[in-house]
Amino acid sequence: MITAMSRTDPAADRLAAAGLRVTAPRVAVLDAIAPGEHLDADTVARRVRDRIGSVSTQAVYDVLRALTTAGMLRRIEPAGSPARYENRVADNHHHLVCRSCGMVTDVDCATGATPCLTPSDLAGFVVDEAEVTFWGLCRRCSDGRGPKQDS
Repeated sequence: MITAMSRTDPAADRLAAAGLRVTAPRVAVLDAIAPGEHLDADTVARRVRDRIGSVSTQAVYDVLRALTTAGMLRRIEPAGSPARYENRVADNHHHLVCRSCGMVTDVDCATGATPCLTPSDLAGFVVDEAEVTFWGLCRRCSDGRGPKQDS
């Protein structure tokens, strides 16, 4: 369990650099989400509690919101899933989602001709980002080793 934070903690340094107050719950939330993971708030809360002990679910949601607003985490909302949080925020990447088990993985932006990513009418918008979700079955589920798909 963490009782004091070292100023050499990378998560603490990132918080300070972003102008945010360094607190044990904020450090624990940043540390809970490893690169490449896409975690729901309950999983983050469980990891935070394992690390620092008692913390309310509302406090974890508040930290997730603050870190997302500060651009330190990204929130994604695959259809039919709870919101997920990731720490890959420095680029405009997309996601692959398994229809069976719900696994989410990153995929770099499409390159070359991408007509479906060019709006036919911008309606006065200046577009700075596109959010694309690819759906299918992960290798484990397509091999029959994952959860059974509903018929």
